Amino acid sequence: MHKLAIVGYGKMGKLIEQLAPQYGFEVALKLDEFNNAEGSGLTAANFAGIDAAIEFSIPSAVPGNVAGIAALGVPVVVGTTGWLEHMEELKRIVSTHGTGLVWSPNFSIGVNLFFRLIAEAARLVEAEPEYGAWAWEIHHSAKKDAPSGTLLKLVEEMKAAGYTRNIDIGSNRAGAMPGTHEIGFDSPADTITLRHTARNREGFARGALKAAQWIVGKKGFYEFSEIEF
Repeated sequence: MHKLAIVGYGKMGKLIEQLAPQYGFEVALKLDEFNNAEGSGLTAANFAGIDAAIEFSIPSAVPGNVAGIAALGVPVVVGTTGWLEHMEELKRIVSTHGTGLVWSPNFSIGVNLFFRLIAEAARLVEAEPEYGAWAWEIHHSAKKDAPSGTLLKLVEEMKAAGYTRNIDIGSNRAGAMPGTHEIGFDSPADTITLRHTARNREGFARGALKAAQWIVGKKGFYEFSEIEF
């Protein structure tokens, strides 16, 4: 079995640990805010024999965690969102150290299929000028970033598919819900609504583990949608 490090041992980290053996991983290292304060756990001794790391922490910790893990030559999967302003910096770090990284605003396989459906819908609706568009999401109250990285990616996919009109964006935070994303198109005659609702965090954990399987032994900076799954 490959050896896995979990960096960020909250609810997602614990679920990844539970599912890891199904993906051929032994969890050999678990780091959290107590044993990895200011990156203190990112040492050669801790990462000896580690084949891949999965990072689910907080946005402010991502640049330091990725830099530390990359410097140790270990490929990493980044499931944390809200750090994209550091994208170019992290690309340089991964390239400099000759290692690998997979990131995604959402590791759910269903959401990655939803990206493709929304892109096609946007392409079709662009030709019908009477339709306006909105993008909305709701997550649990503990989620740090709003709007979510997934919603921003959906809007990006719509624009890349050729949708040129305004897209009104909204988000809410409440309770414990794992996440709902909705794209809608409205005209004087009717409304088209496309929605993805996560039932729990399991889909995100399984996607991250698939990405970790894939990145072992590879170099480069990848988005989850680019890999085979």
